[in-house]
Amino acid sequence: MRKEAVSASQLLSMIVLFELGTAVLVPIGLESGHAVWLAVLFALPGGLLLYLVFANLNLQFPDQIISGYARKILGPWLGWPLGLLFLPVLLYNGSRNLREAGDLLITASYDKTPILIINSIMIVAVMYILNKGIEVFARTAEIFFWITILMGCICIIAVIAAGLVDYRNLFPLHMSDYREALKSAYPNILIFPYGELMCFTTILPHFNQSRKVKKAGITAIILSAVLLSFTHAIEMAVLGENLYSRTTFPMFTTITLVNIANFIQRLDALVMLTLIIGVFFKLTVYCYAAVAIAADLFNIRDTRKLVNPAGVIMLFSSFVSAQNYSEHLKDGKGFLETILPVFCAVIPILLLVIHIIRSKFGLYRRQN
Repeated sequence: MRKEAVSASQLLSMIVLFELGTAVLVPIGLESGHAVWLAVLFALPGGLLLYLVFANLNLQFPDQIISGYARKILGPWLGWPLGLLFLPVLLYNGSRNLREAGDLLITASYDKTPILIINSIMIVAVMYILNKGIEVFARTAEIFFWITILMGCICIIAVIAAGLVDYRNLFPLHMSDYREALKSAYPNILIFPYGELMCFTTILPHFNQSRKVKKAGITAIILSAVLLSFTHAIEMAVLGENLYSRTTFPMFTTITLVNIANFIQRLDALVMLTLIIGVFFKLTVYCYAAVAIAADLFNIRDTRKLVNPAGVIMLFSSFVSAQNYSEHLKDGKGFLETILPVFCAVIPILLLVIHIIRSKFGLYRRQN
């Protein structure tokens, strides 16, 4: 069967949509106050270094995903259980994104619709696109990338034209603000959303231009950082630090304030579309990563056989993980600070370091 291929522009589109995902909608870096936009930029160098770790591992093992080269580097007795541990982390974090999307849609417009129906429709779309293959998913990302950029530009222009932006909410920046922004950037923003690119260790083997894997990824991450920083700066400038920190979805709250000449109003539909597109692509990448790792560990040739079970697990996990949104946020904070850094940063870095040491000292067994 022909190996599915992903081009440079498709990889860039997938990374940008994945990075925006829910990060462009929910408040991040609250510890940094009105310097949240600066915290996103402070975390950028760390995010680039993490991606270079993922890219270098891919270049060393071009045909294998993270569970595969974990067994090569650590041996099957350590590598296989380590790869297995990635599955609950990926499925759980994917279900969290699904839960956040459902809660926002209900809060915004669909208050009469059960969350089960909303989440089910979204997960069915994820299972459908993955059953078509990663190449179809990549081409879809390339199309929706431009749609998302267009909708984002319309929203930002409307907010500015409505005279809602007050740049005094962003400045002045004192030394304490820089310290808080740096503290917020590492490790929280570094891991969410930059560290989550660990999922792309399962997609990079499909990249058909290996020499451009670093350039495409770095370009996408820088673009994502600029878009995230600018978006949260606009939200902070409109809402102010107090309202921004208390609002569940600042982007949605910001766009509902737009009123240009009592004619241009109710642009929240664009925000809803941005949410649906972003969560769809982020959720799909998480689902694919879990499916790819499971197929690799259990020697299943056709990953499509695992798509539906993974989708069902994500769907029901989104309900049982927390009883309400407040509990969801509390659990997520603990997960972000303890478990996610280990799988998104510590393990990949250790794998690369151990691989370099073993290669330098010739500790790999010769294979015939």
